[in-house]
Order: sequence, then structure tokens, then C-alpha cells
Amino acid sequence: MPDLEPDLKPAFWQKRWAACANFASKRPVLVSAVLGLVAALGYPPLHGWWIALPALALFILHVKAAPTARSAFWRGWVFGWVHLTLANNWISTAFTHQAKMPEALGWIAVPLLCLYLAVYPGLAALVANWAARRGSLLTFCGVFGAGWIVTEWVRSWAFTGYPWPPLGLILLGGWDSQGLAFLLPWVGTYALSGFAIIVAGIAAYLIMQRHVLAASAFVMLCIVAPMILPTGAGEDSDVRFTLVQPLILQDEINDASKFEEQFHRTANLTRPGNDQSRLILWPESAIPDYLEEGYPERYYRRMTVGADPLFARQRIAAIIGEEATLLTGVVNLNIGERENGYVGAVSARNSVVAINGAGDLTQHYAKAHLVPYGEYLPLEWALGSLGLARLTAGSIPYIPGPGPQTLDLGDHGRAGVQICYEIVFSGQIVDRDDRPDYIFNPSNDGWFGSWGPPQHLAQARMRAIEEGLPVLRSTTTGISAVIDANGIVRQSIALGRADKRDGLVPAAKGPTLFSQLGNALPLAWAALLALLGLGLPRLLALRAGRG
Repeated sequence: MPDLEPDLKPAFWQKRWAACANFASKRPVLVSAVLGLVAALGYPPLHGWWIALPALALFILHVKAAPTARSAFWRGWVFGWVHLTLANNWISTAFTHQAKMPEALGWIAVPLLCLYLAVYPGLAALVANWAARRGSLLTFCGVFGAGWIVTEWVRSWAFTGYPWPPLGLILLGGWDSQGLAFLLPWVGTYALSGFAIIVAGIAAYLIMQRHVLAASAFVMLCIVAPMILPTGAGEDSDVRFTLVQPLILQDEINDASKFEEQFHRTANLTRPGNDQSRLILWPESAIPDYLEEGYPERYYRRMTVGADPLFARQRIAAIIGEEATLLTGVVNLNIGERENGYVGAVSARNSVVAINGAGDLTQHYAKAHLVPYGEYLPLEWALGSLGLARLTAGSIPYIPGPGPQTLDLGDHGRAGVQICYEIVFSGQIVDRDDRPDYIFNPSNDGWFGSWGPPQHLAQARMRAIEEGLPVLRSTTTGISAVIDANGIVRQSIALGRADKRDGLVPAAKGPTLFSQLGNALPLAWAALLALLGLGLPRLLALRAGRG
């Protein structure tokens, strides 16, 4: 705990505080681990922001009290390791849905991944302690918040990137409110994470200065009110949609004997209303068939309709109706000559295609950010030696697509597409030169356990708020949702249900400041916080000395 004591009365509480500070100085690793664990309770599905923020405040004090920058790094690293391991526990659930490796390896893989991810909070703590340990608590918070913004941004792209979850996610309100995430259009996700540090630090500062009343008012007005007050829903566009959640269980998704049954379940939910002009949304992994032509015939033999991709597309067209457009997840292959001269699939693309009412493939999008463990193995040089492999079926390697693009669907609007977890990459989901009307986020969350889907949905809501665009999520098993440009969940389908939702696509807002500047905006906030934290106090001291 900090080397400065809060002015608390009576003396009984001062003694208790001193005892806690003494314990923290002797057991810094244990305290960091406990605080990291408690702070992770702020994420969905628990939404315990009311306990996560106090834990974050104590963590700030704990880092500031570290005697050296090196010890501050280790306090931040231990905090981050425990914090991110709990938050990412859903990854371990994925190991129960494959047969390549023992399920127990999932409980090893997640902590191993977080050994690396924890470096980033460790670096933020190191920089803050080194630069501002001797300054005031508010100065320290400014530098710590700036460091957190930068390191979380780096985590989003280094080694292909893995930003799940951003610390600012604990500031997102319930499904009908924005919480402090209402700031996202002006700051961006990574800056919101830095503001979580600032908010917790200000609350700690007020209490330590014996401003309990002010602290209470600050918490109520700046934190509690945005979390619980509902946000008004936005307007609707004139594009009609049907969003389908077919309930394709992960244990059955690659079972060829179930393919036809899965297809008919999806079709039966879609078919009502096929005389209307509408946009139809099916999830990732919705179609096991290959719809592109030109593959060697042996690849088509696994299809539900035999070796005929044209017939497969026409069957889909008959289901959706002549005036509809379908966006659906598929797997496409890249065919080429292998080393032995054998012509076959050299790689695969996790894709979304647009199919019109005539059965034509009119648009195509390939996933850019692949899922660690799911579609590629992170740190393969280390984890491969432990017997780990990727979790998706087959041996053909997945390759990433070129990045965000907008699909022009004519009367059915302009769709941006983000497949599965690539929606979590703030600032990387929209073609800024060709802004869409909405984002389609098909996903297979069936192997994400109970923590993954609500966290996934929450991060999709953050993208909607910061970009000013509605997001439509169609998943295999839930949670599917229609999210408006305010981040409000208009309609949803719960986990474990086969169902559909119909309606009008929510209207987009005008371009936000974040949508125009991207992650240059949170980096500018980081520079401003660092300047205020370091430069302003020194400037004031210099002027006072001259005075």
C-alpha cells in the first residue's frame, strides 16, 4: 500500500490502514494476485464493477508504493496474469470440444498465454512508478493511465494482437445503458481503459484526503448514475432484416451426419417471410457446403447436396426468396499445387459471402484476425512442443484476409463485416474510406463457455458506440443480438435457443470523432494525460519558485 497514510479518524482506522500497508509491503505478490482476481469480477457475465473499481484503486496505491520500478513491474505483472487468466477462462472451455489434445491442457494453455499478456500491465506499472512515484497520487494516476492506454493499444496488434478484454469494459453499463462507455466516441476503447485507472485513482485520492462526502458524490454522479440510467434508443433505417440463431451445438458442428438436419433447422427459421425484400443473417459455420466453384471434385463429395455447388446455392436462394440478400458464414478454399505436384487446398479462408435471390455469390469477405488456439496456435514454437495444436477441424492452414471492407448490397444497405472475435479489435473494424451503414458480426460462440459470449457481446456494444454504427450479431448458439448505434441491445436471443429476430436495421449515426481518427485518438489522450501528470505539476512548481 502507499507510503503516505490517509488522514482517517479515529486512530483505530489509522492503525488498521498502517497494518494493511505493512502486510502489502511484505506480501506484494499475494496482494497483487488478489486484487487482479477481484478486478476481473467487473467483466461480464458478473458485471461486478462496484467491486472491481475499489480493487483497481487499491492496485494503483500498491504500485505507487513499490520501492523500485522493477518491483512495480512485478506487481503489475502478477496483477495482470491473474486478472487476464480469469477473464480469459473461456478459452479453456474450447479444449472440451475437440479430440486432438487432453482437455486438461486448456487449463494450462490459458495461464501460459497470460504469462505473455501480463507483460503489458507490468510495463504500465513500471513506467508510472519510475516516472511519478514521488509525485502526488493524481500525478501518478495520470501517468499510469497514459501508460495503460499505450500498452493496451500495443497488445491489440503485437504478435497479431489480442486485446481481449480491455480494462474499460468494466465501465460499460447494462444492455439498456452505456455506463461510462458513453465517452467512447470521443476517446476510444483504449483511452477508456486509461480512464478506468483515473476514475479509480480519483476516488482513492478523495478518500485519502478525508473528502468522504466528495468521494461519495463523485462515485454516485460519475460512476453509478451512468451505469444504471437507461440510454434512449436510436432511430431505425428502412432495411428489413431476419437474424437467425440455429442452435448448432459445438459437439455436432463438424459431424457430417448432422449437416442436413442443421441446414433444415436454419432454413425453417428463415423461410417465413421469403416473399419480402429483406436482409437475412446466418452465423459463422452456418453452411458446411463449399459454395464456390472450381475446386477438385473430391472436395464437394462431403456436401449435403452432393458435388454441386450451383445446386447448393440455388437451394439457399429458394429458401430466402427472390428479393432477399443472405449474408452467411462459409469456409472457402485456396486451391493450388502442393510440393509433390498434387493439386488441392493449400489454405482456407473463414469467410462471409452474400447470396442474392437468384443464388449468385455477389460479395465476399475473408476474416482478417484469426482466433488464437482456434484458427492458429500462438507462440507455436513453445506451445507446440507441449503437444498443443489449433482447435479447428482439419489440417489445412487458415490465412487472414486483407482487413475491413464494405459490401454494397444495394437495397439492403452497405454492410461492414467482422467475423467472430475480430469485432474486439477497436479501430480495426471499419473501412474508413468507405463507411458502412451497419456491421454484421457472425460468430460461432459455441466453444466459448459461459464467460465468452457475454464478454463478446459487450465488446460488440463498445464498437457500436465508438463507431456510431449498429451491430447485428448472428451466432450459432447465442448470444445473438441487434445493437443500435448507442450500444443498446434492441433484440437478443439467449444462449442455448434456436430462434430468429425480425425488424428494421437500426440507423447509423454520423461519423464519430473516433471513427475519423481511429486509435490516434486514444494515443493523443495518453499524451495529454502524461503531460498533465508530469508536465503541469513541474510547471506550477517552477512558476511558484520564480514567484
